[in-house]
Amino acid sequence: MELLYASCIGVLVFCGVFLILRARTFPVVLGLTMFSYAVNLFLFSAGRLSLNKAAVLGYSSDYADPLPQALVLTAIVIGFAMTAFVVILAIRGRADLGTDHVDGYEVEKQLKVKKTRKAKKAKKVKS
Repeated sequence: MELLYASCIGVLVFCGVFLILRARTFPVVLGLTMFSYAVNLFLFSAGRLSLNKAAVLGYSSDYADPLPQALVLTAIVIGFAMTAFVVILAIRGRADLGTDHVDGYEVEKQLKVKKTRKAKKAKKVKS
């Protein structure tokens, strides 16, 4: 069971980092979400995985620790709120800048094109 969780954590971290390194905002948001899922799964698996065991009956070494489960539940709520906030920021940035590139290269390129068009129009008006 631990091997399955470890491999899922590895795949989620890989996909999260891959998407975080993209140039557009939506894949970056998805990458951050996947990375937070990997962290949540890691915290959940830190509470000793055991199947079909009672949480409070029997020996203390036989049950799963409820603290990581509470931490994961809190992290899910915080992660959802942060994802919603980042999506709103991405939508606002797209509306203001006209592009959703993270690095700003496309915005600079568009500004240069607009400046050259204005300069060409000014030359035509003068002549």
